[in-house]
Parts: sequence; C-alpha cells; structure tokens
Amino acid sequence: MASNPVGGPNAVFPQTPTSRRVWQAHALLLLTAAIWGFGFVAQRYAMAHVGPFTFNAARFGLGATMLWLWQRGRAPTAARRAGLALGALLFIAASLQQAGLVFTTAGKAGFITGLYVVLVPLLAHLRGQRQGPTVWLGAGLAVAGLYLLSEPRGWRLNPGDGLVLLSAFFWALHVLAIDHWSPRHDGLSLAMYQFALVALLSGLVGGLGESPRAGQLIAAGPAILYGGLVSVGLGYTLQVLAQRHAAAGPAAIILSLEAPFALLGGVLLLGEHLTLRGLAGAFLMLLGMILAQKSAAEAQKFH
Repeated sequence: MASNPVGGPNAVFPQTPTSRRVWQAHALLLLTAAIWGFGFVAQRYAMAHVGPFTFNAARFGLGATMLWLWQRGRAPTAARRAGLALGALLFIAASLQQAGLVFTTAGKAGFITGLYVVLVPLLAHLRGQRQGPTVWLGAGLAVAGLYLLSEPRGWRLNPGDGLVLLSAFFWALHVLAIDHWSPRHDGLSLAMYQFALVALLSGLVGGLGESPRAGQLIAAGPAILYGGLVSVGLGYTLQVLAQRHAAAGPAAIILSLEAPFALLGGVLLLGEHLTLRGLAGAFLMLLGMILAQKSAAEAQKFH
C-alpha cells in the first residue's frame, strides 16, 4: 500500500489498535469543541465591526488558503466533489442559523441548534447505523445540559425558531456527511474544498448587503485571524480527520461541548458571570460525553 498523503489517516493516527484510535479521535473532537467554544468570543468581537457573511468569507477564505499552502497547492481532485458538498451543507447551516438570530434570542437559538445532538444519532439510525441505549442517554443528557446553559425564556415559537431548527437539521447532515466521506478521501483536501466554497458563497452574499470598509476589516482583524487560522483552519480540519475513527452519534455529543467551552470563554475573556444553573448544564454535558465514550468503547469489543 502506498504511503498516506499529508492529511491521510496515519498523518494524525499512527498504526495503533482500533480502540486506541477511537480514543484519539474523541480527544481531537474534544479539542475541536474547545476551539469552537472559545471562537464564540472572537465572533462576538467581530460582529461589532463587520457583518456575519463578511466575517465568514474572511475566516473561511483564510482557512482554505492555510490548507492550500500546507499541501503546497496539490490538493487531490478526487476529494473535490465531496468537499464541495460538505461546504454547501456548512454554508446552509450557518446562514439559516444567522437568519434565525434576527427573529429569536441567542439563548433559544443556542438550545435549538444543540438539538443536532439528538438529530445525528436519529438520522444515523435511519440510515442503518444502530445506536445503543448509552448513546441515546448521552444525547439526552447533552440536550438537558444545553437547556440549562442557554437559559431560554419566553418559549413562544416564531419564524426565527423555525429557521434555527432547520439549521440544526443541516448541522446534523454535515456531521453525517463527514462521517460518510472522511474515510474515503484525504482529510485536508476535504476540509480545504469545503472552506473555499463557504468563503465564496459568503463573499457573494456579503458583497450584496454588507459592503465592508477596509477600516472595519482591520478592526476585526484579531477575530478574523483566530476564526480563520484556529476555528476554521484547525477546528473544522480536526473534525474531518477525527471522524475517520469516531462514530457519528458519539462525535455529535462530544462536539456539543462547545457550549460549555463558550461559557468558560465568556467568563474568562468577556467578564460574563457563571451561574449555578450553567455549572449544572456543563456537568450534564460532560456526563453525556463520558457516556458516549463508554458506548464507543463497548462497541469496539464486538468488532
């Protein structure tokens, strides 16, 4: 067998027993959740200077450029179609979520988006991937934790809630699509192509309605650098690589831990207050992740 290209499975995971690869994959997904959680701080900072589509165009464009340079401009074309499909799902999910935030509160949007934790194992079950009871219990605990973290009030449904719920469906599809394509293609190429498409589409939409000025982009520069190099370039790439060896259900539960990491980032960097309710929510989500890990370990005994 030919050696793996840069970004192939063995570039992150050495030849180790399968159960150890699963643990390594879950560790990388936990790191991804931390990166995304602290990325909320950068995103909130950027929104004071530029519009959401401009921010996405800049950070995803920076992430795509970073991976293109890392691969020395030689991304395999075999991954192009799958990468563009991932990019389309990612763009739709992010755009629906942003549109929904115009009509609903951040707390409700955060909770409704987090419902992808349940949608992922449900959709995976429908496509033939049986989910054990531990996964369902872990997903339920994660949703309960999200509810406590978001502290939603005034649960009257409005059009924004529907848009955010639809975005959760596309976030779930994105996780499942990565689960399907990441073992079949070079991970870095998949990530690069999806970033490039999101940057292009976000730039087109942002150019129509946001028209940012150079001074605004400079002011948002630190947030764009974190969003592009860390949240996108590193975070989403780690997701693609890690899901080679992590089942979709446990992966969704671990990735949902971005919510308590976002809470921690707000406390440490924005001076926000941590309530007892928020601590309880973070604990429930951590317990859900542990159950997901236990489920994956048990599944390895039968393979």
